[in-house]
Amino acid sequence: MSTDTGPVIVVDDDDAVRQSLKFVLEIEGLQVRAYCDGAQLLAEPNMPTRGCLIVDYNMPGMNGIELVEHLRTRHVDLPAILMTGRISDHIRRKAGKAGFNQVIEKPLQDDSLVETIRTALASKRTALRNIP
Repeated sequence: MSTDTGPVIVVDDDDAVRQSLKFVLEIEGLQVRAYCDGAQLLAEPNMPTRGCLIVDYNMPGMNGIELVEHLRTRHVDLPAILMTGRISDHIRRKAGKAGFNQVIEKPLQDDSLVETIRTALASKRTALRNIP
């Protein structure tokens, strides 16, 4: 995939998960920027205008939903995918309201993340649909 779609921005406080995702996505030909938490991403002076976000839900300081809410107030409108160890209706609703495209469950065991990322990179941000 061409890097003109922008980078995949991975935010996860677990170094092993963050580095593994970076490695796998780069093998897939994607440009990746990795951050250890929301504060580190929010301090980024050169936020891309294209790309997508892959954000862990459970992180110290602020969770992934709060991070994307902060980014939206800064007019960062990148497609966003939330990763969590346990998907609940409550998390899915909150993610939809925050503008996430997708909520996926960890551990990631197949190619669905790469396909979700490719779809997000190919389209404008569209929040989750059919959220009760």
